[in-house]
Amino acid sequence: MAGVDGKGEWYGDGDQGPGRFFRRKPVEAFVSETGASSEGGGELERSIGLFQLTMFGVGATIGTGIFIVLTEAVPEAGPGVIVSFVLAGITAAFTAVCYAELASTIPVSGSSYSYTYATMDEIVAFGVAACLLLEYGVSSAAVSVGWSEYLNELFSSTFGFRLPELIIAAPGEGGT
Repeated sequence: MAGVDGKGEWYGDGDQGPGRFFRRKPVEAFVSETGASSEGGGELERSIGLFQLTMFGVGATIGTGIFIVLTEAVPEAGPGVIVSFVLAGITAAFTAVCYAELASTIPVSGSSYSYTYATMDEIVAFGVAACLLLEYGVSSAAVSVGWSEYLNELFSSTFGFRLPELIIAAPGEGGT
């Protein structure tokens, strides 16, 4: 889909000029691609129930290795850990408000990439996408190190053996 938005900015397929990285996709294009109406937005089909959503939240909390992090952080930081949790909660609340504002402005399902593409330009959206990929890679590596410790403790208490440190340790601590 190609065209010119209300401000005269070009968007679409096949643009080969240097300005292609600085184009923005108008909100109307997002809306028309999804088949939603521009007045009322579109309704997403509900596919996750309360139980699945609750399990997703619990899994994300446990999956990030919060218990392992706390056993290492509390002896070092003491009560400062509580302050960091309060600051993280406030940050999460502001982030939720920002996403709610963007979701009400751009009435289609999307992510940081979609919102950046619509409000800024393609090159900034590309940077956001790269940061998201790096974030997912680093966080999944941290989660895998935490879960390997959980698995090692399970094997130790259940079967009486431990996995080699080469497998369970983080790469910075001698693991692979």
